[in-house]
Amino acid sequence: MNITELLAKGGPVIWILALYSSIGLAIVLERYFLFLRLRQLPKSWMARLGQLLDDSQAQQQIAALKGPEANVIRAVVEAQSEDVKDLRGVGERVRGEEIQRMEFGLRTLGILGNTAPLLGLLGTITGMIKAFMVIEQAGGKVDAQALAGGIWEAMITTGVGLAVAIPLLLMLHFLEGSVERRAKKISRCIALLLERRSLEPALTTEVQQTHQWENITDGV
Repeated sequence: MNITELLAKGGPVIWILALYSSIGLAIVLERYFLFLRLRQLPKSWMARLGQLLDDSQAQQQIAALKGPEANVIRAVVEAQSEDVKDLRGVGERVRGEEIQRMEFGLRTLGILGNTAPLLGLLGTITGMIKAFMVIEQAGGKVDAQALAGGIWEAMITTGVGLAVAIPLLLMLHFLEGSVERRAKKISRCIALLLERRSLEPALTTEVQQTHQWENITDGV
C-alpha cells in the first residue's frame, strides 16, 4: 500500500495525523538546529567566573561571547555595574528567559505526541461503527472477506497514530534532555559567578560579632 492509498482508505483522521507529523517534524528540526547554533561557554571562562565580578574589564571581555550562559553572565555583570543588589535574582530571571526560549515549541510537540494515538483510536472506532452499520443494512448476510477488509481499513488509523506518536515522543524527550543539560550548566555558571559574593556578608557578620564579643570581654 502506497501513501496515496493509505490516505484514501484511512479517511479524514489520516489527513489530520499527516498534519500532526508535518508540524512535529518542523518543530523537531527547528529546535535541533537551534541547539546546534547555541554556543557553549569556553572552558577557560569557567575557571575565572569567581573573579569576574571583581574585574573592571569584565563587560568588554564578556561582550564577544554568545550563548545562554554568556547572556546570563553578561546580565549579572551589567547589573553589578548599575549597583543592583540582588545579582542572583537577575541571574535567575535571565536564566528563566533563556530556558523559555529553548523550550519554545516543546509543549506543542508534547500535545501532538500524546494525542496522536487517541486520534488514531478515534479513527478506528468510527471505522468499526461504519463496518457494523453495513452489516446491519445487509441484514447480517455480509461477505466475510468484505467485512475483514473494512475492519483492517479501520485499524489503519491506530497504526498510523502510533507511528506518528512514537518518534515525536522520542524526539521530545531528547530535546527536553538538551534543555535540562543547558539549564544545569547555566545554574552552575550563576553559582560560580556569585559564590564569593554570597560569602562576603557572612564573613562581615562574623567579624562584627567577634568585635562585639571582644568589647564585652574587655569590660570584664
